[in-house]
Amino acid sequence: MKEKIIPNKNFEEVFFIKEEGVAGENGTYPYSRPIRDYITKGMVCIDKPMGPSSHEVVVWVRKILEVEKTGHTGTLDPRVTGVLPVMIEHGTKLVKYLQESDKEYIALMHLHGNARQEDVERVMKSFVGRIYQRPPLKSAVKKRLRTREVKEIEILEMDGRDVLFRVVCEAGTYIRKLCIDIGEVLGVGAHMQELRRTKTGTFDETRTHTLHDLLDAYLLWKEDGEERYLREIIMPMEEACRVMKKIVIKDTAVDAICHGADLTARGIHYVEKSIREGDGVALFTLKNELVAVARALTDAESIVDMKKGVVAKTLRVLMERGTYPPYWKGRAGNED
Repeated sequence: MKEKIIPNKNFEEVFFIKEEGVAGENGTYPYSRPIRDYITKGMVCIDKPMGPSSHEVVVWVRKILEVEKTGHTGTLDPRVTGVLPVMIEHGTKLVKYLQESDKEYIALMHLHGNARQEDVERVMKSFVGRIYQRPPLKSAVKKRLRTREVKEIEILEMDGRDVLFRVVCEAGTYIRKLCIDIGEVLGVGAHMQELRRTKTGTFDETRTHTLHDLLDAYLLWKEDGEERYLREIIMPMEEACRVMKKIVIKDTAVDAICHGADLTARGIHYVEKSIREGDGVALFTLKNELVAVARALTDAESIVDMKKGVVAKTLRVLMERGTYPPYWKGRAGNED
């Protein structure tokens, strides 16, 4: 079983050590949760087929797993296939914090006229960086001009007027519109013929499963009590936070955070070195359980030096109250 959510390789290169800690008897490592908790505090990466909308896929996941809530971290149009992370029950609280992760696509663009490959490459490279886009008519958002960043773009293959290319971009970038704009700059016109999302955040195609895989695994557990396949398909919601900066907190601070308290300097074991004031951060226990999402009120170096005071404002609590003992109730005042 994989248990390490928080980076443990070269730990001291990634984290400042404020106060060493060892996991105690409270809590449960995410991959060791009982199967029902494992499902309701989980996520699954679906390989979305062509045809259904993202919303329909999310509903099917909800019905298959017999849960009340599911949500996705980035819409795919009905004709687009590929990586669609779906959060389950408690994990749906993370959706708004994960929708902004970078995306990677493989697109097939069809040119309306002949063009040399070197010209196509030159024009496509001119779109790397900040670009202006107005959402296409078919999109569900307001048709106002906005900026998005294209981080990488490369031609994989060109056959006549068909151009297969890979693009890494900021969330909310319209590849359909990108193809149209490339065609206009080339002077021949173009449109997107096919599109597949190959990566969103840290999740790529190697982490995906079909809806049929999920259904088979769930029925195998329900009918035969075999959990292994379901555990291979579903991941703890903590996996989705690999892209977020992290603070590891003391067991004594956990329940106070679960009741909505902000994180103070005295409640910290480890702080990721890259944290800056205003950053969104994930608060973890020593057992790698996600407690809450917060906003850092200062940078990592200052947090390590602080003896008291609030260092992060709690934005969204993920862990249920009572998971850890309410140490805070035995104190007069707060941790300061």
